[in-house]
Amino acid sequence: MVTALLSLSEEYWEEYELDGEDISFLYDYLLENETPLTSEELMPILVEQRIEREKIRLEKKRLAGNEIYFPKDTYEVGDKLVFPAFTWQKGEVIGIRQGENPAQGQFGVIQVRLESGNEHEFAAGIEDHLLNVPPEAAQADSLNTEAVIASYRGVLIDQIEQGLIGQDDFVQIAGRWFLRALLVDVNTGHLNLAEAVLDINQGGPLATADLIKEVDLPEDVNPHLIEFSMDHALQEDPRFDEVGPAGIVSWFLKSLEPVSVKETPLFLRYTPIEYDPSSLTDEMVALEESLDDELTPWNNARTFPVKEVEVRLIFPHWRAGTLPLSERVIPLFPTAYEAPRIRFTLVDGRSGERFPGWVVREQRYVSGLKEWYDKNGLIPGGIVFIKPGKEPGEVIVETKSSRSTKDWMRTILVGSDGELVFATLKQIISSDFNARMAIMVPDIEPVDQVWERNQLQPPPFEQIVVDTVRELTKLNPQGHVHVTELYAAVNTVRRCPPGPLFALLETRPWFVHVGDLHFRFDDSERL
Repeated sequence: MVTALLSLSEEYWEEYELDGEDISFLYDYLLENETPLTSEELMPILVEQRIEREKIRLEKKRLAGNEIYFPKDTYEVGDKLVFPAFTWQKGEVIGIRQGENPAQGQFGVIQVRLESGNEHEFAAGIEDHLLNVPPEAAQADSLNTEAVIASYRGVLIDQIEQGLIGQDDFVQIAGRWFLRALLVDVNTGHLNLAEAVLDINQGGPLATADLIKEVDLPEDVNPHLIEFSMDHALQEDPRFDEVGPAGIVSWFLKSLEPVSVKETPLFLRYTPIEYDPSSLTDEMVALEESLDDELTPWNNARTFPVKEVEVRLIFPHWRAGTLPLSERVIPLFPTAYEAPRIRFTLVDGRSGERFPGWVVREQRYVSGLKEWYDKNGLIPGGIVFIKPGKEPGEVIVETKSSRSTKDWMRTILVGSDGELVFATLKQIISSDFNARMAIMVPDIEPVDQVWERNQLQPPPFEQIVVDTVRELTKLNPQGHVHVTELYAAVNTVRRCPPGPLFALLETRPWFVHVGDLHFRFDDSERL
């Protein structure tokens, strides 16, 4: 028999937080199972135990010290009962008499005054009766583990993370939680051996299990515990870097990581420029999103299909040998629970050549493509196609090369005064490019010197834009420049996302919009 309905408040799981009983339960669970688990793996375990606790609490609250009425039991005047068949109303026995039924024989009859004020009689002392089966309360979705997880997965995982992060008894490695008290001792000698092994292997990456084979650790301990203890010791030592994608733990020797991974390349360093995003027109916003600049704020409400993305390189990424982790691009690359840097494999889509790549998560770029750019003749404005690899941890990059041809190209030069100037010159091209963003750089050294000088004494951003507009409009018979061309050109001097540039064009009267996102410079307004 199912009666009534057990339910939690609508806000219960939205406001879920780990409490002391949850922490104690989790401690005992991990102690007994000796297996590190992720927050997602802990989630159903914690939800189920919380639901069981809440069921007991709700039952106690519903009974409020009263006993459930069963026809098989006998009662005395003054007994307080709860009657499931009467929607769990409470009542008090106020009288007792004998009853008789040809089928049942003699039995007791209790007279009960219900909390509603009504009085009823109920049988007592009858062993064979339908109501002797303990009632089962129906449960709302708020007390169903699967339903709760389906509706509140994100909230639950976040709260488990927040609830455990400050607990000294718990440690987390690569997204997995375990008890500090159960860690096996991994000493300096073990870590020195691990360093030597990684050094022999060009820094890594190597899985924890591969390192353990070379390190003398106890063999009579749960292998999961040994591995987690080794991971924890490596994580606490600044010589080592955990570089595996989500679900995979692998280690690299930090001293042997590429410089462009350990520190942001000069050409990608951005000093934020204040601007009003609302000043951008709808056309500008659409273009901003399509340019795949990693510095453009992400709209977390959107999702993108993981198929193929076409990226047009700006000078900073071409020079640094990197790719932007824009909102469209990032789903194609490995991510991690904690690791700020992820080592993975890039695959040339045409030749099948494999080479190492690095995701630098916090700065939103992918490093490791400089040699590949040079080999494929890519230029600033060149096009790179990115798509998922056939195996986990692989990403395919491809460019459409063609026979070398000579063409008139926008070219950047350094004048006698040390400043950058633009000219249209015939250049040899051997790869696909975007016509608006393509810029040839025949001599890179003086351009690098401009960047280094600007780092020490940065010129005003607006002055850079004005100078660049003047330079580019000289190359156009109509005397105007498209914002995409300007964005690519400004980034040959200073790292700048589209937003601040577009806002400047839209809010200064000396930049005159002549249609289709083309602008000209009006010197009279400037004065």
